[in-house]
Amino acid sequence: MMVRSRILLLFLLCGVLSASVLRAQLMPTLGAQRAGTAGVEFLKIGVGARASAMGESFIAVANDASALYWNPAGISQFTDNQAIFSHTAWLVDIQHEFLGAVYHLSADDAVGFSITTLHTEDMPVTTELQPMGDGTYFHYGDVAVGLTYSRKLTSQFSFGGTVRYYEETLDVLKMRGTVIDFGTYYWTGLGSLRFSAVVSNFGSQVSPSGNVSMIDGSTMSQFQQFSPPTMFRFGFAFEPYQDEKNSVTTSAQLNHPNDNSENVSIGAEYQYMKTFFVRGGYKMNVDEEAFSFGVGVAASLDLFSLSLDYGYAPFKNLGGVHRISLFVKL
Repeated sequence: MMVRSRILLLFLLCGVLSASVLRAQLMPTLGAQRAGTAGVEFLKIGVGARASAMGESFIAVANDASALYWNPAGISQFTDNQAIFSHTAWLVDIQHEFLGAVYHLSADDAVGFSITTLHTEDMPVTTELQPMGDGTYFHYGDVAVGLTYSRKLTSQFSFGGTVRYYEETLDVLKMRGTVIDFGTYYWTGLGSLRFSAVVSNFGSQVSPSGNVSMIDGSTMSQFQQFSPPTMFRFGFAFEPYQDEKNSVTTSAQLNHPNDNSENVSIGAEYQYMKTFFVRGGYKMNVDEEAFSFGVGVAASLDLFSLSLDYGYAPFKNLGGVHRISLFVKL
């Protein structure tokens, strides 16, 4: 009875956190009008080639160290200690890196640590009077550091949370803040069917700090506040086919961002002898994205095992995004 009460309390907490996200679009659908209203957009860039290849329909899969980003409850869904390094060649020569590690304190408790960076080459400063550049350069870069904890309350239900500090730098301006993620993971007992609900990047509004020199010689130090890119996700996954050598995992996910319309993503993964993987995904109601695909290989060594994944997601007008991920499992 006590365990059931705790599970109910956790679901209610998840509902309270997601209410502020959902109420903006329950009546009516006004997603397009909200586009561009959130800041620190780098927090929305997905992590891991595996999840990307599956159309980012991953919160109910989330059974590797990339769960540090997708669903903090997922880090208690596997038993080995893991580390992940993920590199993303993002749009317009932007580079995105993610480094994370998961350590199991016990059979039911796991903790994790993650670092996310986004960076570009230095860019020339241009003004109205010097549109080709004034000979100086400015820097743009982002960094986020997260601490995650997850616990299995029962053999079927897990929860997890992440506290993440972020800092965004645009030349002389910086924007700093803290957000939290909260996730749940539930095995229904109907075959391998499980579902998850996740609230990501929940936090207060922030504004840039710093002083900007204007062209007329004046200085600006007060700027508009922006909300973090809060996202509510709900998804499920199951294996429609499994035998001793082959397995197929399918997933579907509803995504509700606070700065755009809802969208749906679906994904699938085929694995052969836990060594070779083929993945595909599709996003619906997303302007630039649609199909994605990828492959992966895994090998077991004496002391540890390695897996290497590749994912590709084409954008209609902006080119394509390549991701490579390396997992080390102890």
